[in-house]
Amino acid sequence: MAELLAVLLVTLAAAGLLTLVAAGADAVQRRVETFLTYVSAAIILLVMGFVLAEVVMRYVFNSPIPGHLEGAELLLPMIVFFAVSYTQAQYGHVGMVVVVDALPPGARRVADLVALILSLLTCAVLAYFGTKYAYSSWEVDDVTMTPPYWRTWPSSAAIALGYFLLSVRMWLQVLRIVASNRFPDPEIDAAPLAPLE
Repeated sequence: MAELLAVLLVTLAAAGLLTLVAAGADAVQRRVETFLTYVSAAIILLVMGFVLAEVVMRYVFNSPIPGHLEGAELLLPMIVFFAVSYTQAQYGHVGMVVVVDALPPGARRVADLVALILSLLTCAVLAYFGTKYAYSSWEVDDVTMTPPYWRTWPSSAAIALGYFLLSVRMWLQVLRIVASNRFPDPEIDAAPLAPLE
């Protein structure tokens, strides 16, 4: 419990520091998000090629690729968590907004603010404990149970990184709700994955 409280206090302190450099942080965050989304798309293509190669090797040459299933499974969290912050920045996550949309503008703003803060705190805690788990996996050199014994820590680290970037993105969105004149919302990219400028 003390560790959880410490994580929440550090999150609040980090949010305060991030507020001081919000404009610059947003520009850096957008570049990182765009880059990681490209990496996520490249991993999707890699997994598609990997699965195709496995099918060909299995059914044409009767020689399946060892560890194909575990390898593909370890790449899936990278696909999701490298792009999750970008999706949040584009307001692209699916949500149940029937009740929220029916609220008056002031109440809707408060509801959005509360939801973002609770989500931010949850993601910050998950980022911290995900980082601990990834470090533990790296420290003991955790691998899959079958050859070729894929290392598991990169997948765990991708989850922690995704939650961290999502926390930062949510805090920047909180700042826009609280002080929209000081922290204006930058234009959302018209085309997905617009090139870096």
